[in-house]
Amino acid sequence: MIIDLTPVRDRTGPARLLDMVEGRSKQVFKAWLAGRPKAWRDGIDVVAMDGFTGFKTAAAEELPDAVEVMDPFHVVRLAGDALDRCRQRVQQQTIGHRGRSGDPLYAARRTLHTGHDLLTEKQKDRLEALFVADNHAEVEARPGASTSASSPRTENLTAPEAKSSCKH
Repeated sequence: MIIDLTPVRDRTGPARLLDMVEGRSKQVFKAWLAGRPKAWRDGIDVVAMDGFTGFKTAAAEELPDAVEVMDPFHVVRLAGDALDRCRQRVQQQTIGHRGRSGDPLYAARRTLHTGHDLLTEKQKDRLEALFVADNHAEVEARPGASTSASSPRTENLTAPEAKSSCKH
């Protein structure tokens, strides 16, 4: 699926579907790009994609002046996956078993994936109580750009652009 995100970036409307291409390979994407007019290709500034290196290589070869970036969905997914692996490891090390419904880290797994601005006061309080315990402090996510000074510890717990601070 090839989508034009320009209207979203420019805040002029929703994304537009450009084409549905069968197959998932460097060659398929490269052939599709090569089939576009040169003037159209020259107008491309940024190519957002998942982490498949074949797409990156095809874009670099066919759109040499464009910047290749990973799309936000996949960045958030990778950060969430890293946070989950860290949470599971800490759960195993501190409790000695996989998460169960009564375990605090297991109970917080969905809340950890929620953006701080979307948390209810009750969820914020639960996370604060969870991370006051020293043995869970390493399961947190830190925003790449900014944090609030009001409560640095809980502000850092859930951010879509987060990177895992898991140390082991």
